[in-house]
Amino acid sequence: MTDQADFALDLHRVAVPDPSANACWSPYSVASALALAREAARGRTRTELDGLLGGFDASAALDVPELAVANTLWADDELTLDPGFSLTSSVRRTAFSDPSTVRKLVNTDVAETTRGLVPELLTDPPPADAAAIIVNALYLKVGWLTPFAAGETAAKPFHAPGGVVDVPTMKVTEKFRYAHRGGWQTIVLPADSGVEAVVLLPDESLEQPLDPAVFDAETFTRLELSLPEVDVRAKFALKNTLRQLGVEHMFTRDADFSGLSPDERMHVDEVVHEAVLRLDEQGLEGAAATAVTFRTVSFEIPVDPVVVDVDRPFLLAVRHAASKAVYFLAQIARP
Repeated sequence: MTDQADFALDLHRVAVPDPSANACWSPYSVASALALAREAARGRTRTELDGLLGGFDASAALDVPELAVANTLWADDELTLDPGFSLTSSVRRTAFSDPSTVRKLVNTDVAETTRGLVPELLTDPPPADAAAIIVNALYLKVGWLTPFAAGETAAKPFHAPGGVVDVPTMKVTEKFRYAHRGGWQTIVLPADSGVEAVVLLPDESLEQPLDPAVFDAETFTRLELSLPEVDVRAKFALKNTLRQLGVEHMFTRDADFSGLSPDERMHVDEVVHEAVLRLDEQGLEGAAATAVTFRTVSFEIPVDPVVVDVDRPFLLAVRHAASKAVYFLAQIARP
């Protein structure tokens, strides 16, 4: 999968299956974090990531002055790192035996890069056996080359799932790159530093097929464009999404990340992602962050299992694990 649009749409279809829900995520941030995991991966673990990421090159999109990007490796004080891994020279060490502090440090750093738009990427502390976290964070703020008409934003009907609602809607009349094909209208809104916003408007619904080629529009057409203001935020745990897309091995105990640490067997526990996107009359602002958390793989000595046959009358309780409140208690004398 070598095309950025292919990667974005494939993940989007799996991560956001509900066409009636608001959602926002950064394919660039997710791919950047996974590309760093791929650098550390070997064998089948790497092959699966290659299949997902193809020839993704994070550096190709960095020539934007308004774009701030930070890739960070957080590692346990005792973890031996491969000196050849690209982030080893700038690693941030801390004691992963104190997960709450790790969470605080990561969140504070991400909040700084994202100008406070992603203040709490890690909702929970990492697992007790975590040893490293790769984090990508980005922030982008650019103005439109053709701003929307000041003072003309007004409430207009929007045909949302479940009914029509009035929403603040911006207006501009200008020539934009535009296309209408394959059941989709494409409007390209140019912004500073080569950034652009691409509006993809389906003729019928968001569930209809979308070819990545629809992202491109080359013909300039004079449009009277009405576009709602946008302010959307979403958070994802991407493990199951990535598994559905063929990236399975890195989450297993057999994962190979010897390119990160030659002395410690590790696997990925979870990939968490959060993104924010805002559009108004003057331009757009967005922030996103992705964290790939690595856990150590402890060596287990096989032992004979304890044999338990529930073959006589027994009691069965159903309770709340944390408070120990017993919801049900049953006596099973005749199953």
